[in-house]
Amino acid sequence: MIRLILLIGTLILGLNPRSYAQTTHILSGMVRDSATGKPLVRATVLIDYDKTATSTYTQADGQYSLEVPSGQHVLVVRYVGYVPFRTTLAVRNDTQFDVSLASVASQLEEVVVTSKGYDPNVRRPLLGVSQINIDAIKRMPAALGEVDILRSLQMLPGVTSVGEAANGVNIRGGTTDQNLILLDDTPIFNPTHMFGLFSVFPADAVSGLDLYKGNVPARYGGRAASVLDISLRNPDLEKARLSGGISLVANRLTLETPLVKGKLGVLVSGRGAFNDFLLGLASDRLNSIKAKFGDGAAKLFWRANDRNTVTAMGYFSYDLFQTNLLGSLSNINALATQYEHQTANGMVRWFHAFTPRLNLQTTAMVARYVPKILSIEDSTNNKVALRQSLQQQQVKANLNYQLENQKFELGISGTQYELHPGELLPGRSQAVRYLTTPREKALELAIFIEDEISMSERLTVSAGLRYSHFLNLGPSVVRRYASGEVVDVTTALDSIQYTAGQVTAQYGGLEPRLGMRYLLNSGASLKVGYNLMRQYLQVVSNTTTPLPTSRWKTADAHIQPQVSQLWSVGYYQNFKENIFEISTELYYRQTAHILDYKPGANFLLEPYPETKLLAGRSRAYGLETMLTKKKGELTGWVNYTYSRTFNQVMTGADFFQQINGGDWYRANYDRPHSLNASLTIQQGKHHSFSFNIVYSTGRPYTAPEGFIRYQDRTYPFYNARNQYRLPDYHRLDFSWNIYNPSQKDRRWQSHWAFTVYNLYGRKNAYSIYYRTEGQATNPYRLAIFAAPIPSLTYNFEFK
Repeated sequence: MIRLILLIGTLILGLNPRSYAQTTHILSGMVRDSATGKPLVRATVLIDYDKTATSTYTQADGQYSLEVPSGQHVLVVRYVGYVPFRTTLAVRNDTQFDVSLASVASQLEEVVVTSKGYDPNVRRPLLGVSQINIDAIKRMPAALGEVDILRSLQMLPGVTSVGEAANGVNIRGGTTDQNLILLDDTPIFNPTHMFGLFSVFPADAVSGLDLYKGNVPARYGGRAASVLDISLRNPDLEKARLSGGISLVANRLTLETPLVKGKLGVLVSGRGAFNDFLLGLASDRLNSIKAKFGDGAAKLFWRANDRNTVTAMGYFSYDLFQTNLLGSLSNINALATQYEHQTANGMVRWFHAFTPRLNLQTTAMVARYVPKILSIEDSTNNKVALRQSLQQQQVKANLNYQLENQKFELGISGTQYELHPGELLPGRSQAVRYLTTPREKALELAIFIEDEISMSERLTVSAGLRYSHFLNLGPSVVRRYASGEVVDVTTALDSIQYTAGQVTAQYGGLEPRLGMRYLLNSGASLKVGYNLMRQYLQVVSNTTTPLPTSRWKTADAHIQPQVSQLWSVGYYQNFKENIFEISTELYYRQTAHILDYKPGANFLLEPYPETKLLAGRSRAYGLETMLTKKKGELTGWVNYTYSRTFNQVMTGADFFQQINGGDWYRANYDRPHSLNASLTIQQGKHHSFSFNIVYSTGRPYTAPEGFIRYQDRTYPFYNARNQYRLPDYHRLDFSWNIYNPSQKDRRWQSHWAFTVYNLYGRKNAYSIYYRTEGQATNPYRLAIFAAPIPSLTYNFEFK
């Protein structure tokens, strides 16, 4: 019996090829530094096969040797300070395989939190200046697969929004309109498509972006909180290139080609979205939405000679958005409401170099923004339109001079504003009459000087001074109101008629800018900064996030410009050859002449908006800390922000001249705690994986204290403003980029991007609203993205 069992076991073992000695081969080679060719000693070489792993180390000469069986194996080579190497090998006989590892220190930085230039972050004298590599933004998870610059910026400390459909961002206690957003020196008044779901910037054509939320250089003016400066890249003057992408939401195409090789080139980039039927898959609340949007940019670059270049840029954006979630125009019985807006910008820039150290840059630009609300009457299908327009024209010149330890800049600018606040166009309607509001015209003149100088090896100072002067111009009618009384139609004493070109009001003043850096050692520094900025153009709105059709308003005889002062201090440290960076900043901001609205205010077609507004002041303070890893297999950052923003409005003793009794109250974007992490794992040449982790305190909102029943109707009763908070917000996003390395040397290259936004389906509240149902009024929570949103994007490039 025992002999029989032994015989059967021997037969079984004999039939199993894994039970006897397999044919083995020797895998050997050398591991070197890819740049120097120097052998790397004690590098780890690991082979993974049949769920088994074996490893060895390289010798003093960089050589390694392993005995491995025949078959397909995964080879992994690691060395501290170098990017890991992974590949699949088919071993059929003794094999020689050499590996070259790239030093992490030699990689391009994925994330830079610094000012422009090549100096390490610790050496520049500016605080609160952030850059993100545009390729890093393209790898980050995005809602519905659309690369979004604004949503990516919200992963930085100090940058928040009121929700997932916010029409802009709030930066260090500022409102959305307190951010100056520039695309190749032209202002963008509405930075989002589809009520805040996507940003309007053509990511395929963007070369870089700079966010100034601390020290703002003196060349920028006109906003009270921050500057976001986005640059489109110049076209390639040597070879043509075609790139684009196809996603569930939009299709993109970018073409750049030389027209005269080495001299003249053009870049054209466009995007269009026509797949609005897919929105219902993202959220039930989006079922009724119809949306079309598109944007495009063209840039011409002419290198006339070694000293002169000319750049011309054109940009256009269009949105059509239909929904029944928002009300129609007053007193119009509408089937649906459409929101339409378009932007058209143009810019020409001439750069002249007198010497390698001295140059002059002259720029002329025009920007026009036209929003509309269209209500479709249910009986005739006639469209009643409320149309607005805002046009800005500017000419400016900058003179730059650079010495060994000093940079000097002098500039001048003139800006003209023309606003048409509202025009009601009845179309074929017999029940609606034509209405229009007075146009607004204004002129802003500015001159500035800035000097950055190294006082010593440790101390560098950036000092700037800007003077701006604002003129509100006629023709217009300016009311005079009784002093100390509530500003409304009952307290108007008389009015003054101004003719075209007459100055109705003027404001101005100095705007000092200061940044200082003290170098503690080669890798650490302390910085302090101070900013004063004036804002003459602002949005007046009674919504949490201003709609695309919200009204823009210039400063005038009754509305003073906002004046913001920011103090900041920071500590910066780089280590491990600038691979890691730690920064901590403290800031305090106070802003005078902020605007808030009276209860029940409606600014559409209001000829005298000062009767609906109250002026006050704001204070904001916070702590921002961030850890960044800029190179290696794992890159990204983790940051935490503690910030508070409070407003106080008390223009008089009367109840209608105060908000919350004149006490300080929370701004509707006050979110004390914010934690963000954005991480990318590069798995060789085939794959990269990215994760976004987001947490923040819920924003404040105003809820009724009770309800009053009157004549069989229920009316809410409100007491304090912003006295409650929405539930805390948190979200996890994931993206997987799949590359084909075999295409590396081919003219046609492509890759896939698979993204899941809101991976675990958190139903984050955008707002709380109330609905009367029978005899009861019940609260409901509105969530924009209440489920995981998967998307797949195909990207390609032809060289």
